Amino acid sequence: MAHDLDKAPEELSGAYRAVWRWHFYAGVFVMPFLMLLALTGAIYLFKDEIDQVVYRPMIQVADAPGVVSPDAWLPAAAQAGQGRVANVLIPERGDQAARVRVDRPDGSQRTVFVDPHTGRVTGVTGYGGVMETVKTIHSLSLFGPAMNLLVEVAAGWAIVLFATGIYLWQPRGRKVATVALTATDVRRRPFWRDLHALVGLYVGGIVLFLAVTGMPWSAVWGDQFLGFVRAQGWGRPPAPAAAKAWSHAGHHDSPSGVGWTMEHAVLYGRTAHDPSLARVMAVADSRGLARPYVVNIPQTANLAWAVARQTRQAEDARTLYVDGQTGAVLADARWAQFGMGAKAFEWGIAVHQGMQYGQLNRLVMLAGCIGVWLLAISGLMMWWKRRPPRLSPLRMGAPPAPPGARIRTAVLGIVLPLCILYPLTGLSLLAALLIDRIGQALLRRRTVPS
Repeated sequence: MAHDLDKAPEELSGAYRAVWRWHFYAGVFVMPFLMLLALTGAIYLFKDEIDQVVYRPMIQVADAPGVVSPDAWLPAAAQAGQGRVANVLIPERGDQAARVRVDRPDGSQRTVFVDPHTGRVTGVTGYGGVMETVKTIHSLSLFGPAMNLLVEVAAGWAIVLFATGIYLWQPRGRKVATVALTATDVRRRPFWRDLHALVGLYVGGIVLFLAVTGMPWSAVWGDQFLGFVRAQGWGRPPAPAAAKAWSHAGHHDSPSGVGWTMEHAVLYGRTAHDPSLARVMAVADSRGLARPYVVNIPQTANLAWAVARQTRQAEDARTLYVDGQTGAVLADARWAQFGMGAKAFEWGIAVHQGMQYGQLNRLVMLAGCIGVWLLAISGLMMWWKRRPPRLSPLRMGAPPAPPGARIRTAVLGIVLPLCILYPLTGLSLLAALLIDRIGQALLRRRTVPS
């Protein structure tokens, strides 16, 4: 790619020009979104450290040998958060506050920090704090439900970028492909060309992995594919014989912290007349559920309480479903019971979030996020140095379209399979093709002498 892009467009093969053209358009369409996703994703990799810095006065408490009854935490949190307690994150250590999610009547949520030893509220913040805001920006859901559709579009086009970039990088008998920086003058395009090629070569695979494993967050593909996995029996384990079948939770009872496999899955038990957080915690502790874990408190009286371990490695996933009245364990869902599709999902998400393989995993994902920005900056610099003297919507500096239906068919052969796999990406591709055809027609009309 690095050497071929120095040639005049007419010296390049038609197929090369066509792929280069779509690589250019894919970058224009998707790179701003990828830059936003990379920035917020890089920040979210350090979620725990940022939370400790921002909310340290609320999180840190004096360790003590005893605790007040966990049932005393709930009214204090409900009063401080001015709403109904939905779940409680039980901390791993005694010097950390319990985090209680409170759902308010206006639909908003709060996180209330409670000292487990005294029952005293140490602070209140918006649900999830600053990192929850970063997360909603990363998923684009902060800008409205419809904007989440762009996650799938951006991820699909990122795959198109990777596929076309690999094609452009190959030497095809001209010169050896670029594997080291050969140009050192930052004022000239060859430097940015080499930098772009090298970043794409060395971190492009990470960016591709992030794009593919980010698909579960998309509103269309993620929901449909996860539904397919469950329908094929590749997802959550079957409901235990002693309990009723899995049910789909209503919005107010959807359990948190249970991962994608058990998302929205609830079990019905006996009606709880005197539900007790302390009782459920005692059951979880006696079953050896490692802390930290989240205890979900259902609003519906006969729903089981879902108690989910907060894990870093996918294979540590475990969720207990506890009858709120009797304390009986209705189900104990573990990694070994998941289907192959669920395991692939959970593993991909854990790696995507930089948790599965420890610090090295996080640094590799961080390199991918930095790589997105380097690709964007180097691509912009290359375009700036070869831009047309007079820019216009019809003269953006894209490589000229080559003639011939066979060449266009060859290019579509690269991108169409991806667009079939990701429907929203396919629709955006059709829109891009239509705009390209209209733009070429208008440009030809302008250049035809009168």
